[in-house]
Amino acid sequence: MSSPADSVPAPAVRAKAAPAAPRIAVVPKHHALVRLSHWANVPILLVLIATGFSIYWASPVFEHAPNPANGSRDYLADAGVWVARHVPGLLLGSRPTDWVYDRLGIGTGALASALRLHWLFAYLFMINGALYLVGLLAGRGYKALLPRRSDFREALAMMRYYAGVVPAKLLRRPWPHPPVRSKYNALQRGAYFSMPVLGLLAIASGWAMHKPVQLHWLERLFVNYDGARIVHFTVMAIFAAFIIPHVVLVIADGWDTFRSMIVGWSERVGGPHGRG
Repeated sequence: MSSPADSVPAPAVRAKAAPAAPRIAVVPKHHALVRLSHWANVPILLVLIATGFSIYWASPVFEHAPNPANGSRDYLADAGVWVARHVPGLLLGSRPTDWVYDRLGIGTGALASALRLHWLFAYLFMINGALYLVGLLAGRGYKALLPRRSDFREALAMMRYYAGVVPAKLLRRPWPHPPVRSKYNALQRGAYFSMPVLGLLAIASGWAMHKPVQLHWLERLFVNYDGARIVHFTVMAIFAAFIIPHVVLVIADGWDTFRSMIVGWSERVGGPHGRG
């Protein structure tokens, strides 16, 4: 005969549910034409920059009063002289005033070859730019480049992240990526929006220099011939300066950002409101 205690049911034991794995959404990010034109731009810009230096050598636009020691009026030639004086072993047979043009360009005294190559790759640059714009329109990627009201606040958050991500990794401390609710973060959006604008400036100033009589109206948009040269050279310097921080920030942002420019898709943890 059972006791009253035996008739009391045992309390139910609830099994602890395992934590759910974060949901990963695979989303399209870059149209094929955008990816193709992005990678094609690398050799095109390198040749344009190199030949541009050799064209600039023939007639520098940024000049100062003649240097009494060597007669130089060119700031880039002065940079070569500085290298020869302060960095032993880098001259390697070049004249000090020619060091920048010999190392970063295709050499001095090569104006004709530089002009031919420069215009060949300038046409490739224009064709490649047209493919990029078609890709932006076809994939509707242009929407992600348009400025937003929250860009300033989000840009500050991204600058803080980029400034601290390397020290945090070295110290093995968590350093969460700011939430990104679109294809690009605010810094990327500003940089990538400026690239097509600078490309148009490079093309317009290049044609203004190439056809100053036939395209007189275009030359006048830059005030005069030298104004077009100043804009053209400045844009080239910005393109060259953009490469290093672009690569560094892509590495800091993670493998997914780099992979998306190859395969066209991106992984986002937590769906569309996670990291992108």
